[in-house]
Amino acid sequence: MRSCGAGRQFAIEYAMLDGLFTPTIARWFRQRFGEPTEPQRRGWPECAACGDTFLFGPTGSGKTLSAFLISLDRLWRQAAGGSLPAGVQVVYVSPLKALSNDIRLNLETPLAEISDIALAEGRLVPPIRTVVRTGDTPTAERQAMLRRPPQILVTTPESLYLLLTADKSREMLRGVHTVIVDEIHALARDKRGSHLAITLERLARLTESPPQRIGLSATQRPLER
Repeated sequence: MRSCGAGRQFAIEYAMLDGLFTPTIARWFRQRFGEPTEPQRRGWPECAACGDTFLFGPTGSGKTLSAFLISLDRLWRQAAGGSLPAGVQVVYVSPLKALSNDIRLNLETPLAEISDIALAEGRLVPPIRTVVRTGDTPTAERQAMLRRPPQILVTTPESLYLLLTADKSREMLRGVHTVIVDEIHALARDKRGSHLAITLERLARLTESPPQRIGLSATQRPLER
């Protein structure tokens, strides 16, 4: 009985991958991870529905990819169809500067591996670019970002606030459709979180339609609070 149940669950997970993602990204995920974790199984359909979503779970449970993979898939579809915009579409906000750089690596590696799979399939897809913008970002890199905006921006609450105060960087953010806020439990307790909440409202007023908000947090109890 357990063997049959496990096989059925495996089939459901594969069907979910095929139903939510392009074949290239579904193939990459299977090769890289095998099967989804619980936060991914439960989070992907919610993220795909474009509603605001809160994902929580232990460290190492795949929360970040739960939030990012749907967005990467949307960008990949645009890139494969030749309609990838130049402006920022996804903003990832991390309260820690060091974590921001880790996330960039965790994004660039999957994007490179997905591109390799597409190339092996005989398709050359335009690259999806990511940029980290924090208080430590050199001036030359900040200016380069304005000249050639990325599709994915990794930043801190304070840097996002500053980007919304300057005309050129505001224009770069008009096309944002998804905002991912990590480590919500570290922000919600103090004025830094309140300041970020105001910043997100300013961003929502700037964009054509309010961006989808995806929050990530370690397991919290009581969850209702």
